[in-house]
Amino acid sequence: MKHQQPDRLRMWTEQGNVTISQLFFQHYKKCDIQDDEALLILHMMAFIDQGNHFPTPDDLVERSHFSHEQVSRHMQRLFQKGYLSIQQRYDEKGVLFEAFSFHSLWNRIIDLLLTELKNEQELTQKDHEGEIFSLFEQEFGRFLSPMESETISMWMDQDQQTPELIRAALKEAVLAQKMSLRYIDRILFEWKKKNVKTLLDVEKQANQFRTVPERTAIPQSKTNKVPFYNWLEERD
Repeated sequence: MKHQQPDRLRMWTEQGNVTISQLFFQHYKKCDIQDDEALLILHMMAFIDQGNHFPTPDDLVERSHFSHEQVSRHMQRLFQKGYLSIQQRYDEKGVLFEAFSFHSLWNRIIDLLLTELKNEQELTQKDHEGEIFSLFEQEFGRFLSPMESETISMWMDQDQQTPELIRAALKEAVLAQKMSLRYIDRILFEWKKKNVKTLLDVEKQANQFRTVPERTAIPQSKTNKVPFYNWLEERD
């Protein structure tokens, strides 16, 4: 009896594996596909995977509990929704044949996935934007005025400044002890003019203005102050 198990396993693997993307199971309900229609799609894909690209209703009835009427009705609905189509193809010998295609269905599922990812990114962006207002109130030690809130919103909406860059500009203001939106606005303006777009660009820009030549460096024992660039002064 022991030799039968490897034989069964070999028979299973030789039949081939029908692989259905998990995305189909996660999104077929959102595509307005009923459970019976989804099951029919699985059967049709199993035939296609085995080389039968145009299974007949008889093929599907023989393999499932569906009646001929049910198979016809489910296939008709899939055609009407645009998820199932018939394409003409050529085989390796150049012979023309017809084949079922679920290409439109896969595109629909991909569109749903991309929309979900976009919505998640937008929600994350909004969360980061909300944190910006809280961070400003924390550093200012008070609630923001309506005009101050509007200014911060304009940085993000009109100037397209990212929450990361605004947070970095606020940090510059805190380090320079110049806690005003005017100073922060000037920082963002200068960064935009110098094409500063990432936190790495910010670090390079900040280090450039904080670097003190060795000949003029002040001993740390006398002071701990670090020179800062005055963003409010016009410079070339």
